[in-house]
Amino acid sequence: MLFKFLIVNVDSNYCDFLRKYDTKVPYNKANKETRPFIGVLFWIGDIEYFAPLSSPKAKHIKMRNTIDFVKIDGGKLGAINFNNMIPVKKGNYKLVNLDVPNADKYITMIKKQLLWLNKHRLQILFKADRLYDYYLANLLPDNIKNRCCNFKLLEEKCEEYNKNIVNT
Repeated sequence: MLFKFLIVNVDSNYCDFLRKYDTKVPYNKANKETRPFIGVLFWIGDIEYFAPLSSPKAKHIKMRNTIDFVKIDGGKLGAINFNNMIPVKKGNYKLVNLDVPNADKYITMIKKQLLWLNKHRLQILFKADRLYDYYLANLLPDNIKNRCCNFKLLEEKCEEYNKNIVNT
């Protein structure tokens, strides 16, 4: 069976914890908007990762794909921000239910994003793996490295957070 991306919503308490150690961890509280903070779930090696999705914006059409940013359907369906990907464990996220009767425009767009991402999954996974490997090997230009989360540090903090949750 081929791997398929899943759309998930990451727990805001978990993100708040990680942000204490890396300010590049994105906010996921719906202060600005009413929509949930969602993204795709995938594996890098034996670690589960979450990468946030952006809703479509006019600027996405003009932007170019980079090692840490991929336009979804040329930007018409938004983008995926690999620079902000964070490690997660099962208890840190919830699957977003897309099987909603009379789905609104937002859910319809998420379904289209997911369909496109799964159709291009090998290229997407290659991008995530390459960014991760280049970051760890210190092979990224400073402007890209400086906008990335500290993946190794966050992996350690992910373990710490989940160990403490289990022990409380």
